[in-house]
Amino acid sequence: QVRLEESGGGSVQAGGSLRLSCAASEYISSNCYMGWFRQAPGKEREGVAAMYHVRGDTHYADSVKGRFTISQDNAKNTLYLQMNSLKPEDTAMYYCAATRWSYSTRRQQWGSAGPDAADFGYWGQGTQVTVSS
Repeated sequence: QVRLEESGGGSVQAGGSLRLSCAASEYISSNCYMGWFRQAPGKEREGVAAMYHVRGDTHYADSVKGRFTISQDNAKNTLYLQMNSLKPEDTAMYYCAATRWSYSTRRQQWGSAGPDAADFGYWGQGTQVTVSS
């Protein structure tokens, strides 16, 4: 059974930090790329970061590089997103997601916009992040 459960969202002032967590099924955390996406009201879902820990592969959207860090605790089957220097434009619902594969040529298509949501087949329910100015 696939499980992706986010936690850690909340409200913070600009310049502050938050850490999101995503508890996953063991199979997912060991065999799939896992990532974070976000969606603000009235906007399309956008990729934030993704990783496959077995290969040490990480990918970030340019908009969060240097501010956000994706990591994974394999013993706990948990994915994290450390968010520093938060800006009001980071306000969104944040989703944890996983691919259905550990290798695909689709990975080579990810660019400055971050991971592609179309490549992720498993999704969590989301956690809200609100950054006030």
